[in-house]
Amino acid sequence: MSLRLETERLVLRPPEARDVPALTEFYVSERSRYAGGNVPRAKAWSNAAAMLGHWQIRGYGLWAVTLRGDDTAIGLVGPYYPDGRPETEIGWELFDGAEGHGYALEAARAAVKDCRERLGWTEIVHYIAPENTRSIALAERLGAYLDVDAPQPKPDFPCLVYRQPKPAEAL
Repeated sequence: MSLRLETERLVLRPPEARDVPALTEFYVSERSRYAGGNVPRAKAWSNAAAMLGHWQIRGYGLWAVTLRGDDTAIGLVGPYYPDGRPETEIGWELFDGAEGHGYALEAARAAVKDCRERLGWTEIVHYIAPENTRSIALAERLGAYLDVDAPQPKPDFPCLVYRQPKPAEAL
């Protein structure tokens, strides 16, 4: 079965081995500081491999986001639930040059819808570094609200937890 989501401007597909060089470059860059990156190349490669492995282990994961008509990944957006996390998350990370076009919002909306419909998720959070104002704004545009009582995914590195309203709450 070929999984993919399509929006007006984007195609979301599972990441593939050919995406690893771009993912590795992202994770070595300063741009990835809020996504577990800005790390040495070997760790960056491990981070990229983990994104592909999440799909193998869970059957879902962050989608590689591409523009319609161009299969080059411009980022990752989607469900993420590694072992040890207290809640199901939808996260996002865009590569250099892809920010500021509304791609993350468009992809995240598709991912929320897919997680609700295909995966049956009722609880969805977004873990965001307090200083990551762009991600906070994106979470709020998605309708998420700050949940100060939510459990922390990494107690040694506190973050903000934005909760996506359940469909009934959004009405």
